[in-house]
Amino acid sequence: MTVQPAVGDDSTPAWFSEAIANTPEHGDVEVRGAKVHARVWGERHLPGLVLIHGGSAHSGWWDHIAPLLSKTHRVVAIDLSGHGDSGWRESYDMATWGHEVIAVADAFIDGLPTVIGHSMGGGVALATVADHPDKVNGLIVIDTPLDPKQLERDGMRPALRPPRTYAEFEDAVARFRTIPEQAFVLPYVSRHVAEQSLKQREGVWTWKYDPSFLNNQSGDRTLPEMLASLQCSCICFRGEFGLVDQQMVERLYEFAGDRIPVVDLPLAGHHPMLDQPLTLVTALSTALALWSQARG
Repeated sequence: MTVQPAVGDDSTPAWFSEAIANTPEHGDVEVRGAKVHARVWGERHLPGLVLIHGGSAHSGWWDHIAPLLSKTHRVVAIDLSGHGDSGWRESYDMATWGHEVIAVADAFIDGLPTVIGHSMGGGVALATVADHPDKVNGLIVIDTPLDPKQLERDGMRPALRPPRTYAEFEDAVARFRTIPEQAFVLPYVSRHVAEQSLKQREGVWTWKYDPSFLNNQSGDRTLPEMLASLQCSCICFRGEFGLVDQQMVERLYEFAGDRIPVVDLPLAGHHPMLDQPLTLVTALSTALALWSQARG
């Protein structure tokens, strides 16, 4: 019998409040004519991580995750162009987003970073590693479908429409939904992410992302082809109730062999930072610690 993850109650645990209180530094880098925004936690001398959000999301999705990782790492969360507080472009593509990731890493991290991407951000992370193999130390993807078009089939179509507007901030926060929609999220996480997702324009509140961000091409290479070319340390985490099904896992092993282990996140949906954040932190920290030990 399939058991869905439980909906959290309205109380906010101490760990979350403490994490959010660890506010990041903010910085911008110009990449190919667009401002690219980033949030930064942790000491500069520590090993670097770049966190890449999914489609229609933003760097604030990591606000409660990054502080827990910053005890051992310099953590940078990027707003890809067309998202969050970054600039918009006439068109978007994986290669340009990959350049943005490298530019942000060069600006805020000493040494080679590990790139961690969720959903569409996992595809960006793959493109980054494929295009810049000498600039990345490791790769982690979180519930990223092998076929980018699956994201649209599985609920991304709302992101193609112009974002709705709201006269009142609280009305907008109450209407926050994930894309693809996920019924099971922790309310205190959802509220914080929703608050960070809004901007005021001409007296009304609306969502920050550019609805044309999906009109992009990933280039000549497919995700499976990029997977097959990887040389750095890699791991794939999939939500038990996410978009990466067992058939897709088998295809991943077909293309990449045993170089990319796939690990389930129990009870997690497609957005584990919203429903199982501590499980996600534990998984990420474990992978990073094992890689560090193996490298000596």
